Amino acid sequence: MSLKKKPVTGMKDISPREMEIRDYVIRQIKETYGSFGFSSIETPCVEHIENLSSKQGGENEKLIFKILKRGEKLKLETAQTEGDLVDSGLRYDLTVPLSRYYANNANDLPAPFKALQMGNVWRADRPQRGRFRQFMQCDIDILGEPTILAEIELILATSTLVGKLDFEDFTIRINDRRILKAMARYSGFPEESFDLVFIILDKMDKIGLEGVAAELEKEGFAKESVDKYLELFGGVTNDLTGVSYLKEKLAGVLDAQVAEDLETIIESVEAVKTANFKIVFDPTLVRGMSYYTGPIFEISIDGFGGSVGGGGRYDEMIGKFTGSKTCACGFSIGFERIVMLLLERDYQIPEKAEKTALLMEKNMPREGMLAIFREAEALRASGQQVTVAVMKKNKKFQKEQLAAEGYTTIREFFK
Repeated sequence: MSLKKKPVTGMKDISPREMEIRDYVIRQIKETYGSFGFSSIETPCVEHIENLSSKQGGENEKLIFKILKRGEKLKLETAQTEGDLVDSGLRYDLTVPLSRYYANNANDLPAPFKALQMGNVWRADRPQRGRFRQFMQCDIDILGEPTILAEIELILATSTLVGKLDFEDFTIRINDRRILKAMARYSGFPEESFDLVFIILDKMDKIGLEGVAAELEKEGFAKESVDKYLELFGGVTNDLTGVSYLKEKLAGVLDAQVAEDLETIIESVEAVKTANFKIVFDPTLVRGMSYYTGPIFEISIDGFGGSVGGGGRYDEMIGKFTGSKTCACGFSIGFERIVMLLLERDYQIPEKAEKTALLMEKNMPREGMLAIFREAEALRASGQQVTVAVMKKNKKFQKEQLAAEGYTTIREFFK
């Protein structure tokens, strides 16, 4: 049996050029989020299967890489259900592990707790552009803050980071799950069908208003409810006026404070933002995770078809671990997609250390080698990145390779 050279489907090897970008983005993440008061934590990549399958991860729970029991615990001959075989799995996001971590350590953590977490996650998904089965996630979460201060800080921190990475004219769309539910309730859809209605609504950008109407009717919903629902979307705009419109239209169905909080979030972010972006109200924004309970948001960048970040408030998830309600809100950036976009635009890292190559002739005497190594150490001490190599026969090609790797200074040493 021959060994395989290519990585497993949906996973990838990472080149030095990409690692350079990834390391730079990680540095910017830690610096920017640290300036907003977020503290780094780390959780294991393997989670209890009960936690991963707790019906809080939406569609992601269908994509778990499950891990067989080991040693004496694995009894294949008597196993009757999957539960007899599996006791853990690779995490599919960072929110479930964060919830478990907080529930286990809350007494030792500040309140509110502002967490930064970066790490690989795994989903048995169909690979495509910008989507892999193993990928880095980067989350910031504020736990224990019941007010919209959490939403405002999360949006400002994330937008500041994206702006620092030289993205301009991006858009943050914002909505509230309670507005989504109020619109469905106002239109006469049965409560138990809300999730189906939202799944169809989430296709709005692909199939349009008429396509949404056709799918809703195909599912058997009353035409009167469908028409009333679409009428709401026809009258709403993507700004503060749109929020006010729904606040009046849904009076008696929607708590007015929900709309007013959303207006405050938008106005506050607009007033103090430092990056060049738009924040818009989007009543069609759904976010797939069923655990969201309040405001939800997504980032989109011109020229890329999908979102490059998203999040929202999830006040009920951590309580399932602790037994008491814990307010929580988070924002995740699409680390892999941002890195991909930077690579595609041949992004050059600002203020990189100067790179120098010292080439020595083959069979250089010991004294000569020591002198070269001392020179290399002196250059490194001054902040340069230095490589020492033996001169090859094809010196011209060797220099071209070094130049392609970013070495701007190449010095030669002879016997």
